This record gives sequence, C-alpha cells and structure tokens, in this order.
Amino acid sequence: MDIQTRKLNLIIYLAQLQDESLLEKIEEYILSKLEKEDHSEFIPFSVETLINRIEKSEDDFQLGRFKSQEDLEH
Repeated sequence: MDIQTRKLNLIIYLAQLQDESLLEKIEEYILSKLEKEDHSEFIPFSVETLINRIEKSEDDFQLGRFKSQEDLEH
C-alpha cells in the first residue's frame, strides 16, 4: 500500500472515530512530535527577499519556465 493510500485510510478512520479518549491520545502524540521538531535551520525570508522571489517566480511563469503537475507525475 502506498503512502497516499495509507494517509487517506487514516483520515477516513479519524473522521469516523467516536472514542474521545483515543482521539485525545492521538492529538497529544501528534502535538508532542510537532513540538520536538527542530526548525532552527530555517531562517525566515526578509520582505525584500520574499518579494524578489515572487517576482522571479512570476517572470518564470510568464516565460514558460515551469513544470505542470502532470509533468511532475510522469
């Protein structure tokens, strides 16, 4: 079973879950994992850098320098 199918199955399971205590345990587990993630290597973009990246992306799109979702799937 591929990862996408596993994720969808988990979503369906969670959507149908009626056990409040189990749902709380799942939430606590996920939140504890998120809190432990180390994001120290991430440095936020400055506003100027962000604007420059947006402008470059828009230029690339206008000039056809991009890949579509279909291109990436093949």
